[in-house]
Amino acid sequence: MAPESLLVAGVGDIHGRFRRVDSWLDALAAARGRPVDMVLAVGDVEAFRRADDHRRKAAKRAMPAEFAEYADGIREMSRPLYFIGGNNEDFEALHDAPEGFQLAPNVHYLGRAGLKELHGLRVGYLSGIHAPRFYEQPLKRPRSLDTAKQAGYFRAPEVEKVAALKDMDLLLVHEWPRGLPQRAQEREVPPPGRTLPSYWIGNPMTRRLVETVHPKWVLCGHSHRAFAVSLGGNAARPLTRVACLDQAARPEESVFWMEFQGREVVCAGWGISGQVSWRAGQPWGLGVLPAPVEPEPLGTGY
Repeated sequence: MAPESLLVAGVGDIHGRFRRVDSWLDALAAARGRPVDMVLAVGDVEAFRRADDHRRKAAKRAMPAEFAEYADGIREMSRPLYFIGGNNEDFEALHDAPEGFQLAPNVHYLGRAGLKELHGLRVGYLSGIHAPRFYEQPLKRPRSLDTAKQAGYFRAPEVEKVAALKDMDLLLVHEWPRGLPQRAQEREVPPPGRTLPSYWIGNPMTRRLVETVHPKWVLCGHSHRAFAVSLGGNAARPLTRVACLDQAARPEESVFWMEFQGREVVCAGWGISGQVSWRAGQPWGLGVLPAPVEPEPLGTGY
């Protein structure tokens, strides 16, 4: 008997746009002719209760703070959404649950670092970004803007916790692993309209983590652009496919879906059209990306 299929959608930095993301997933489900079983968000969801919360860095950009409607039960996400922390979150609300908890119906914080089995998939996760100055320092309770900022940095014990894990189907990180543009340049020429990002993008700790645990897939955000590259794929290092997601301004590059049979991805695509851009057995790299769209003028890594 063939294993039941599973449709999983990855979403880039939501930055408070919960209503928009939920409507996109409705469109994806309609296009694929089946429900989206779960959603994995790669950080900077900004699940703040108030738009005028002084801790919201994003408030300076007049971005929405829609989570209050979900926390108060006025709205409900249409399917389970699991998220990791980025470097812009309500860290005061998340601090006392480092192993994760449910913030609202169908909205789940996975935690700072670890692994959970979701719908039969082994999903590892590491919240935050790398800040060398704080890497070895203990995590403080986020009582001020400064300590809240520090809460968005992962620490050495958290990286070590994930590094000890095995047999991982997906790894969620916020910041890119270092060296992805170099890896892409070694293997292929960027398609028309696409340029490689800076060689300095990402951090070495996440790259080392990927090369230690060898997840089948990595989803990441933070730098607000789509990217696709594979790592490993030889006798010494099993193949890892990396998908970097844009922020949730437009769906074309911020939504990446995967259809699983058992624990293996059989096809995948970008956006909400339902069109397949990759099938099992095909190469994974820049060629699977959709045609580029003009980004919002917001910079990267907020």
